[in-house]
Amino acid sequence: MIIAIDGPAASGKGTLGRLLAAHYGYRHLDTGVIYRAVAHALISAGHDLNDEAAAVSAARGLDPQKFGDPALKSHPVGTAASVVSAIPAVRAALLEFQRDFAAAPPGAVLDGRDIGTVICPDAEVKIFVVADPRVRARRRTLEARSRGEAADEAAVLADILARDERDQNRAVAPLKPAADAYLLDNSNLDIEAGVRAAIDIVEAVRAGRSRG
Repeated sequence: MIIAIDGPAASGKGTLGRLLAAHYGYRHLDTGVIYRAVAHALISAGHDLNDEAAAVSAARGLDPQKFGDPALKSHPVGTAASVVSAIPAVRAALLEFQRDFAAAPPGAVLDGRDIGTVICPDAEVKIFVVADPRVRARRRTLEARSRGEAADEAAVLADILARDERDQNRAVAPLKPAADAYLLDNSNLDIEAGVRAAIDIVEAVRAGRSRG
């Protein structure tokens, strides 16, 4: 089974995807990390984020062993990833990597912004996670501060709104729910409740129950 989880920045989809994968014994891919890795490679090499040739080269040369690098979680890299992910050639270069991951047994949970619409349009379960921008900004601020980074919540909110604008209006693979996606509003749910709601969706699909 393939479970596709999409949603905007800091909606909680990454944590949800990881815990959902653990629950079912599936593999998990946070596709945002892929774009962060490309952005980090560009920054480290001193390239402009809009340098398409350099970005495509970085995308084709990714090392999955480095996806756990703490530097990828930094706020500057996250912002840069939003810019890099809008480059159509970069998305094309990473498409096969993501689909190959999804297709391998025993099953996979992928989270991102275009999993249910582009990467895995035939996924058995599609969940679109949303949350109020102010809630998302608060979460992202607390995450940054927990890593010892200085973070201004108002600035984080402004950045999230700007990223939403870029993600929703880019020419290729814009952020939007698939027609058959289940909406999960994560604004007022803690982690446990969010995972439980997602499991209920998966089990409803597996049991063949009609959507509620």
